[in-house]
Amino acid sequence: MLIETELTPNPATLKFLPNRTVMAAGTRDFATPEDAEASPLADALFGLGDVTGVFFGSDFVSVTAAAGTDWSALKPDVLGILLDHFSADMPLFRPGSAGEITVASDTGFADDPADADIVAQIKDLIETRIRPAVANDGGDIVYRGFEKGKVYLAMQGACAGCPSSSATLKNGIEQLLRYYVPEVTEVRAI
Repeated sequence: MLIETELTPNPATLKFLPNRTVMAAGTRDFATPEDAEASPLADALFGLGDVTGVFFGSDFVSVTAAAGTDWSALKPDVLGILLDHFSADMPLFRPGSAGEITVASDTGFADDPADADIVAQIKDLIETRIRPAVANDGGDIVYRGFEKGKVYLAMQGACAGCPSSSATLKNGIEQLLRYYVPEVTEVRAI
């Protein structure tokens, strides 16, 4: 089995492509070792000690290393864990009960029903134009709310903590949304 590796705009994150489906639907972001307990693969990657983030996309796994970590030393260990996991067709998640499912905390933004058409346009643009581009860089972007012209987005995977994420938000995403949805005045990361 061959696992390809790609650089991402975030120098702390590498994107690993196992040439197979990782997540059949959706994405999953593991920002802490505690989050990773739900997945044997994410748990093993955090177990290396120098890993500070794991992200599962449709056909890739992004791994973020701690500041000052030498990727040339960490990369073989990450590849070994990924090879073992995917070669053995191990499950991505541990079996559990519905009681173990966690839901992201409320962001404090309740979309105004009067803005339903605007929110639908924003979500459509995010889904069709923005998320595919962000996934190419090893991350994801999730809609969190729209309030008084401001769009609130959560950055995940390689995008979270990326030095260029502010420029991506302002020069890319904000301009695109403002062009197609004139009611959008600003885009903010939360």
